[in-house]
Order: sequence, then structure tokens, then C-alpha cells
Amino acid sequence: MAKYLTIIDILRDRSENLPEQIAYRFLPEVETDSVGLTYRQLETQVRAIAAYLQSIITPGERILVVYPYTAALEFIPSFFGCIYAGAIAVTSNPPLNEEAIVKLAQRVESSQAKAILTTESFLLHIQEKLGKNPDLAATLGHLPWIATDKISLSHASQWVEPKIYKDTLAFFQYTSGSTGKPKGVMVTHGNVLHNSQVIYQSFEHNADSRVVSWLPMFHDMGLVGGVVQPLYGGFPVILMSPMALIQKPIGWLEAISQYKATTSGGPNFAYDLVARQVKPKQLESLDLSSWSVAFSGAETVRAGTLARFAETFAPCGFRREAFYPCYGMAEATLFITGGAKTKPPVIKNVDADALTENRIVLGSGNSRAVVSCGWGWLGDKIAIVDPESHIPRGEGEVGEIWVAGAGVAQGYWNEPSETERTFNAFLGEQGHFLRTGDLGFLQDGELFITGRIKDVMILWGRYRYPQDIELTVEKCHPALRPSCGAAFSVEIEDDERLVIVHEVERSYWRQLNVEEVAIAIRQAVAVEHTAEVYAIALLKTGSIPKTTSGKIQRRTCRSQFLAGTLNILGQWRLQTEKGAVSELANNYSSQDESS
Repeated sequence: MAKYLTIIDILRDRSENLPEQIAYRFLPEVETDSVGLTYRQLETQVRAIAAYLQSIITPGERILVVYPYTAALEFIPSFFGCIYAGAIAVTSNPPLNEEAIVKLAQRVESSQAKAILTTESFLLHIQEKLGKNPDLAATLGHLPWIATDKISLSHASQWVEPKIYKDTLAFFQYTSGSTGKPKGVMVTHGNVLHNSQVIYQSFEHNADSRVVSWLPMFHDMGLVGGVVQPLYGGFPVILMSPMALIQKPIGWLEAISQYKATTSGGPNFAYDLVARQVKPKQLESLDLSSWSVAFSGAETVRAGTLARFAETFAPCGFRREAFYPCYGMAEATLFITGGAKTKPPVIKNVDADALTENRIVLGSGNSRAVVSCGWGWLGDKIAIVDPESHIPRGEGEVGEIWVAGAGVAQGYWNEPSETERTFNAFLGEQGHFLRTGDLGFLQDGELFITGRIKDVMILWGRYRYPQDIELTVEKCHPALRPSCGAAFSVEIEDDERLVIVHEVERSYWRQLNVEEVAIAIRQAVAVEHTAEVYAIALLKTGSIPKTTSGKIQRRTCRSQFLAGTLNILGQWRLQTEKGAVSELANNYSSQDESS
């Protein structure tokens, strides 16, 4: 693999040496045959798109790549077409409503994009939306929108190879925005190749590997893991729309079973979702014995979810050893740490009370299970550092996770001060590190994640991790949807107070007993966390703010709670000494909520 210096080198090699091998296969949401794309077909399309772009842009300019979820086999040639043209691809999720189009316009301005690539049908959809909003049309309408499915393959012969090196920028991937405004991470060809080699080795991929991916391709896990990694390894990938997972969760596992996939995965919520919704009858036709790398990342890996999934699907041949908890982020291209493929997840029970003081005490009665995310590979370094003093923490001590390695990106586009603060942290003789903003500890050489700095709360004089409280809440009453809640704090009367917002299962909407649910939440939080709940907002199904990659946006939840713009079915609020009104009302109207 060392012979590759750029992404172009890889695709050209695949096209020359594996021309008729299917590179990417897409499963439509309807019950029809899948559609495949060989390496030769792919590179022909890539060259045609690149040649067309070379006629209208100069190398180094940014091109926005915006495709509907069902257009995977159009997205991929366009993404690589930008790189073949010497341009910088800027991937973005498909805007399905006006709010999303506003965000698209912001991304255009942030990246200073010179053109936008999409399909002809999606272009018509966007033009219709812009026609109803002159302000957005002014921002997006001046750019050339290019329907790549209308570019003739005859352009392929006109492609001129650009001058590209290891340090040349390949694409921007915007951060998820789970803790702030999205920022464009600048990823080079060298970053991608190093990270691809790390994934290839840690997952023990080979020519016989086979991937199934439903992950959104415009973000790091779906793009680097689901699109670039199969190309790098020279093995096929079966792609699905992210919406297919939501509409029919079992379809993910059916695809793994049908295509004998060896690698597939996603955030914790996906495993939880399919384990909860699978029917006994559906288990009978599944064969998951080929699945050897079931990676879990992007959000907290929960030991309970791993156990429930493994138990549910053991009759289908799924092995607990297949679970592969890992840790990564856009700022490091994708992958930061992972463990040994053949070993089961390492889980440690730590004292929950000691953890609130950033201490690790193993084997306590009042414990919290934390899952190891492995270690760094190929020379990548992990350090645990006090986020205030920048003094390294010892083994078993909680601190901020700092990362160094060839996969760490170049910084944030047009954000020099934020780049300096995040990417250029200095640790004595060890050199410069990326500050992740995540909290964790090292034990026996393995990394354990405990939370995020910005999300940690101080309640009753002790540190509290929101994900711990959220897990407690979702288990306390059947009306609450798993993995669809947020815990955060607000300042009330010069004190930090706990707020819970959580989605309600649709079947409970009509007869929702807000008081009963509120009592269950308050009791559970008091017993397990010795904390008092100030306010509870019960939300409509599907309305809690999430990033495009499925992470709960706690800061957005907090802002919308204070602004009174959450989609609330019912709420409860503590009556304070200064007379704040306690509300126990169904059909709560958001305009009545004070901020």
C-alpha cells in the first residue's frame, strides 16, 4: 500500500488492474435489484466530470458536492471527480427543507465554493425551493449548479492530470456541530492515505473483505470508512441510504446476511435500534456468521447495547468478539483508536461517584460500565492532559484526550485562531497535538471515553456526565424513546440546574401522563445521580435536534429550550423559592414557556 501517494494513484491502479470488479453496489430503498459500478466505469465517469470541471475552475478551488441519499452512485464519481480535477471537494448533506437550504448557503459562504455538483432531478428540486426564497436564491443562485448525470463520458479523454502531492488538500469535511458551529476540516491526500492504512490494518482487511454501509457519505465515517476504505483495500462495498435504516432497521442486517459482509457498523444508536425493533420471525432468515468487524463509534459506546445486541443475534451466528468499539473524529480524518479484531470488547466498571471527581476507581458497587476504544496505530500518539494546566495526567486519571499522528488534518478552513487553539496544542518534548475536546483515561494502554468537556455539568458540587443521566432517563419509563434525549444545565438564580428533554414514543402521544413520566425521571435521576431535576420537556417523536450524523445536539437543545422553540408535548418544571411556576400540563404550548 505504500506505493500510493495520492487518492488518484489508488483509483487509477484499481481501474487498470481490477477493471471489471464491482467497486460499489447500491441497494435501492424499494425492492428492486441492486445497481453496481465497476472500477473501470467509475474512473471513466470520474475523468469525464474532472475534465468538465477543469474547464470552469482552477486547481485548489472548492466544489460543493450535494446529492440525495439515493444517489450514492452519482455522489462517488463526483467526489473523486473533484479530486481528479485538482479541486477541493466539500461534501454536504442533501437539503430537504428550507432550514437545511439555509445551512447549505452558509456552507457555500464558509468554503467559498465556486460550483455545486448534484443530479438533474435534485437540481430541479432545489431550484423550486430557491424560487420561493429570494434571499437564498441570491446566495446560491449565482453559482453554477452542475448536474453530473448529464455530463457526457466523451469528456473523459480531455482530462489532464493535475499536479497533486501528499500535502495537497483533497477535501473539506465539516464537523458535526454537536458542540458548536460546523467548521471545515482541511484533509490532505496524505491524511487520507495514512488513515486508510490504519483502518486497513486495525480491521485486518484483505482482498476478501466485504463492507455494508448505510452511513451518510458526506461525513467522515461514511465517506472515509464506507467509500475510501473499500477503494483503498480493493474490495467491494454494498451501500444503502441512511433513510433505509430508519424506515426498516432490519434491512441493514438483511444486507449483511445476503452479501456475506465482513465489516459493517455505525453509532451506538443503530445497534440499539435494530435490537429493539427486530421480530422473532425475522431472526430465522438471518445469517450473520460472516460479520467479523462490527464497529461502533461516533457516539458513546454503551456496554448494555453491546450485550443486548449480542444476545439478540447470537442465534443468527453473531459473535460478541465481532464488536469493535473505536474512537475518531473529522479533525483526525476519521479513525483515532481501535482494539484487536479477534478479542471481545474490554469493559471496566468504575466508581460513578469517583468519576464525578475525575478519578478512576475500579470495581465499585456504585459503578458505571465504560468500554475501551483501543489504542493508536502506526505511530499515532494519545495523551491524557489536564485541559486547564496542560499537564499530562497519569494512568487511570481523567483528562482531555490529545492526539498526534499523520491522520490529523491541517486545521479549520479560514479559522486561524480556532486552528491554533485546537490543532497546535504543545506538550513539551512530545510536540504538537490535536485537542479533541473529549474526556477520557488510559488504563493498561487502552483508551476509555468518559464525556466531552463542553457538556460536563457541575450539579450539587460534583461533575456529572450528560450521557450517564440520559441513559438513566431513557430506562425509567416506557414512554421515552431510547437514544433520543438530552441532559444539560441552565443558570437559574445563580445556580446550575439540570434540564431533561426527551422524545416520547409515538404510541404514547394521545394518553401521555406527563406527571407520571416526570416523577419517574426525577426519582431515577435522584437515586442514581444524587441530582435534582429542574425542568423536563417531553418532545414529539423525531423532533430532538441532532447532527446529520445522528448525534444529539445538546447545546442546540439548550438554546431551543431557553427560546421556547422545542416541539413539546408536555413539560414539568420545579417550583423554586422565588416562585417559578411548576407546570404539569399536557398539550403544552411552546410560546407559554419562559426563558
